[in-house]
Amino acid sequence: MASNLPYAADAESPLKAAELQVLRTQYEKEGEYVGVQTKFNYAWGLIKSSARPEQQEGVRLLSEIFRTSPERRRECLYYLALGNYKLGNYAEARRYNDLLLDHEPGNLQSGSLRGLIDDKVSKEGLMGVAILSGVAIAAGVVGGMLFKGSRRR
Repeated sequence: MASNLPYAADAESPLKAAELQVLRTQYEKEGEYVGVQTKFNYAWGLIKSSARPEQQEGVRLLSEIFRTSPERRRECLYYLALGNYKLGNYAEARRYNDLLLDHEPGNLQSGSLRGLIDDKVSKEGLMGVAILSGVAIAAGVVGGMLFKGSRRR
């Protein structure tokens, strides 16, 4: 089943400030009675942002929609996964993305995002191993120096 959602790479192209402002203005204008579509559009624009606080707000708004509007959950899953990916919350990103892939195994956008998440997790995992190895080597060197120092006495 083809979807009109953008590939995950689209997340790296934020809206222009004026475009996001149009969405923000509409969201604020509707105030307490903001419609689900307006809230979704604004959250989408925030998720695409390069600014972490805006991405966090986008995830928060999408989480509200996900909880309160069951008919919009499918749309929210992808963008919740994308937002969490951009925030570095890879476990959450994978959880939302896998939920969507469970229902739509052929979803190209989620498949693309899964690859991005897996790459990031493996790179960060390798970096973590390298850091731990460096710490272990340093501890060994310091321990060796202390041990040699205690033998000389």
